[in-house]
Amino acid sequence: MQAPLSPASGLAAGAAAGCGSEASQPDLSIVVPLFNEQESLPLLVERLLAALRPLGRRFELVLVDDGSSDGTAAALRQQAALVPELVAVLLRRNYGQTAAMAAGFDASRGPVIITLDGDLQNDPADIPVLLAQLEQGYDLVSGWRHQRQDNAMSRLLPSKIANRLIARVTGVQLHDYGCSLKAYRRELVEDMNLYGELHRFLPALAAIEGARISEVKVGHNARQFGQSKYGIDRTFRVLMDLLTVWFMKRFLTRPMYVFGFGGLCAMALGLVFSGGLLLEKLGGADIGNRPLLLVAVLLLISGVQLFCFGLLAELQMRTYHESQGRPIYRVRATLRGGLAGR
Repeated sequence: MQAPLSPASGLAAGAAAGCGSEASQPDLSIVVPLFNEQESLPLLVERLLAALRPLGRRFELVLVDDGSSDGTAAALRQQAALVPELVAVLLRRNYGQTAAMAAGFDASRGPVIITLDGDLQNDPADIPVLLAQLEQGYDLVSGWRHQRQDNAMSRLLPSKIANRLIARVTGVQLHDYGCSLKAYRRELVEDMNLYGELHRFLPALAAIEGARISEVKVGHNARQFGQSKYGIDRTFRVLMDLLTVWFMKRFLTRPMYVFGFGGLCAMALGLVFSGGLLLEKLGGADIGNRPLLLVAVLLLISGVQLFCFGLLAELQMRTYHESQGRPIYRVRATLRGGLAGR
C-alpha cells in the first residue's frame, strides 16, 4: 500500500508540479461520489494523490458529496482548502449515486475520466492499469474485482448471478458490472444521459453508443469504515433498470417494433376468437355467457391500445432525437484524403 501523504506535503507537491492550477487543463479527472464517508475521505485523498502524482500528468479530483448526513461535506471543504487538485461538488440533498456521478462528469474537465467508490474498497493504485488499457484504443475500461472482499452470501452470490444475467440480456460480456472503478473517454460520457439508477449499466449504455469496451483485473479491499449503503431493495431496482436498458438497446429508435407487434398479435387472436364465436352464433348457439367472448373483446381492445401506444412511442422517440439535435448514430472517424478526424 502506498504511504499516505499529509495534506501539507500534498499542497507542496501539487504546487511544485503545477497540477492544481485552475488555468491549466487537466489530462485526467477522477470522479468519486460520496455519501456519509467522513472517516474514509482523508485517507481516500491521500491514496489518490500517492497514485496519481507519480504519473506526471495534470489531474483533478472531483469529489461529489451526495447530501451526506454526517460530516462529509465539512471534511470535503477542509480537503479542498489544502489540496490544489481537488474540486468539491456539494449537492443540496441526497439524489443517489447516478445523479452524483452525473454531477461529477459535468464538473470534470479532463479528456479521460476515472470513477471509483469513496469507501476505500477500490484501490487507486490500479488507476495506471486502467489508463494503460484505455490507451490501447478502447473507449471504456471496466475494473473486474476478481478477488472481492465481501460477504459470500449477501454480496458475492447475488452479484455473480446479476453479472451473468446483465451480460446475457445486454450482450456486453463483463465479469463485474458492479465495479465502480472504470476509465472513460470524455466524448463517450458526453454522449450518455444518466437517469434513475442507471450508473450500474454504464457499459451497456456505452455499447448502445458504439463504444469499444475492455475489462482488466483490479484489487479490492475490505471495507474499513462504516457499512454498505446497499439494501435488499437494490435487487428490485437492478431488475427494473435492466429491463430499461434492454429496451433501450433493442428498441430505442424503433419502439413500434415491440408495441406494434404485440398489438397486432393481440388483435389477430381477438379476431380469430371473435370469428369462431360468430360462426357459432350463426349456427344458433348462445354465446352470451361464454368466457371466450370476454377474452376476444379484451384482446381486440388491448391490441388496439398497444398499437396506438407504439405510434405514440415512435412520435416521442422522434421528438426526443430531433428536439435535442441528437443523432441516431455515432461516427467514430471520418476519412478525408488520408486524414482522419473525429
